[in-house]
Amino acid sequence: MSLSRRLFLLSAASLSLSACVGTYFTAFPAQLPSQMTRSWHVTSVQVDVPQSLTVSEAHTIIPHADIVWREDDKSGDRHSQVATIMHDAIAAGVTDLKGPFAVVLKVQVTRFHALTIEAETQLSDSGVHNIQFDITAVEAKSGQVLAGPTHIIADLPAWSGEKMRQLRANGVTQKSEITAHVTATIKAWLGTGPDIRGSFQRLGD
Repeated sequence: MSLSRRLFLLSAASLSLSACVGTYFTAFPAQLPSQMTRSWHVTSVQVDVPQSLTVSEAHTIIPHADIVWREDDKSGDRHSQVATIMHDAIAAGVTDLKGPFAVVLKVQVTRFHALTIEAETQLSDSGVHNIQFDITAVEAKSGQVLAGPTHIIADLPAWSGEKMRQLRANGVTQKSEITAHVTATIKAWLGTGPDIRGSFQRLGD
């Protein structure tokens, strides 16, 4: 048996011990009334990724940490990288809000667990991006809470194996997938887009 084959079997065995087919969600308690949110315009999206969230750089299929992110420069700060991704995704989700009432969105990330390179390349048709955060809308001048805090789960299927290679060849990345899904989730929460809440089953952590 070749070395690469032995390594693959060892990885698969490790995965079977630490992962299983589970149910994952895009979920939040309720959509906000669109008649309210369409009176808003968002002046600032403030994203906090607490330093207390653990980070893993382990070269394994399923590292156990709050933050797993590998597409950006590994020498950079993962908390900052995640904050940028979440800021850009949420900011894209509020572009339809053009009302007169100035609002700030305050976001605290609680989990950002994407796939490692090992998982992408050694698995097939498996994996989940686990994205979770709390969001609060406040009036920009007074700081009065208008909505939230709301806990949002924005899990989405991650791609591995041949499907992943096809997507990457067409310019689709983990970042673009996660960004699009978080954007759509924010639109759903604000009541300005389709309600995409739901669940799926997949092998994940």
